[in-house]
Amino acid sequence: MAGVSSESLTKALTELEAKLPFASLQLAKELFGILGAIDSSAGLRRALTDPSRSGDEKSALIRKLFGGKVSAEAADIAAGLASSRWASARDIGDALETLAATVVIAVAENKSAVSASGITGLEELENDLFSFNQAVASNHEVQRALSEPQASAAAKIALAARLVPGASEEAKVLTGQAVSQPRGLKPTKLVGRFAELAAKRQQRWIATVSVTRPVTETQASRLQAGLNSLYGRELKINTTVDPTLIGGIRVQVGDEVLDASVITRLLELRRQLAG
Repeated sequence: MAGVSSESLTKALTELEAKLPFASLQLAKELFGILGAIDSSAGLRRALTDPSRSGDEKSALIRKLFGGKVSAEAADIAAGLASSRWASARDIGDALETLAATVVIAVAENKSAVSASGITGLEELENDLFSFNQAVASNHEVQRALSEPQASAAAKIALAARLVPGASEEAKVLTGQAVSQPRGLKPTKLVGRFAELAAKRQQRWIATVSVTRPVTETQASRLQAGLNSLYGRELKINTTVDPTLIGGIRVQVGDEVLDASVITRLLELRRQLAG
């Protein structure tokens, strides 16, 4: 996904973020249900991505089709996607799939907030998804069963659940979605995508701190307290010594970088002089 579709997905993910602390698996299931309806109708996909229709018209279409059938929150999320611009008819489905999976992953993340490390729930989810893919890869009969077009979605979901006994409810939702609605992919490929989303989400709990010399215990405690306060959660801090920084500190949490190193300030000054 690139260009205008990528921008629309980024906007949707940003808007979704505020809902994630209170997210539920039911919301994710409703979003996956809307995705199934959109995928089953080429006409609906074209209508939702028709550049000649206004965003309000497309949003109203979603509300007309799904209002009263899903929660107001699910309808709002889908309507928001419909009001955005998409480069191709498939892109809106890919975006909705990403949002639904992100909700599932956030539920796992919210469970992990009570643990000392802050990442237990996400690690459990990643491990379950990895175990599923291993179980499928090691059994040709299972691969055939999951690709059998005559097998019902319910049968495939039941088989997926048996492959990883004791899997979390979040993992069951994602593997069940992958085997029942792979959307042209192998189920393991889609599960791999979900695992990548979970891994990226997990990085939000890890701060990689680069300094020019080892920090003392007192400095480490102050750094921990300061970053926890800044990000509003208990972070796991990995500290590395990087003499090339010359001085200062560089912090990366997920995709966000806080850079107060001397080398960065010098490079910025050089760019300003060149300009």
